[in-house]
Amino acid sequence: VQLQASGGGLVQPGGSLRLSCAASGRSFASVTMGWFRQAPGKEREFVAAIRYSAGGTSYADSVKGRFTISRDNAQNTLYLQMNSLKPEDTAVYYCAGKGTLGSDSSRSFYGIWGQGTEVTVSS
Repeated sequence: VQLQASGGGLVQPGGSLRLSCAASGRSFASVTMGWFRQAPGKEREFVAAIRYSAGGTSYADSVKGRFTISRDNAQNTLYLQMNSLKPEDTAVYYCAGKGTLGSDSSRSFYGIWGQGTEVTVSS
C-alpha cells in the first residue's frame, strides 16, 4: 500500500478542513489506518485511528469531539474531518497504515507512511 495525503491549507480558528489520504494497492481494506501530526519543534503525535474491519475508531484527547476519522474502502481513501480548529492544531499531518498487532496510537507500529500535508490555523 502506498499513501498520498492531501487537503491541508490555511484556515482561521474555528474553521474546518477535511484531509484525504488516497491509498494504492489491493490490501487497503485490511489495514488499520491512522492520522498523526507533527508541529514545528515537536515529536510526531497520534491524532486518530480507524480499524480495518468494523471500523472502530480512537482519538487523541486533544481532538476528541472535534475531529472525525473515516474511511471508504471501496475508494481506497481515508479521511480526517477537522472542525473547530485551534491554532494548536497547526502541524504537518501524516496518514499511516499498520497491521493487526500493537497499539493503534503508537507510531512505532505503523509501517506505511504517506507524505505530510500542512495545516495552518491562524487568523
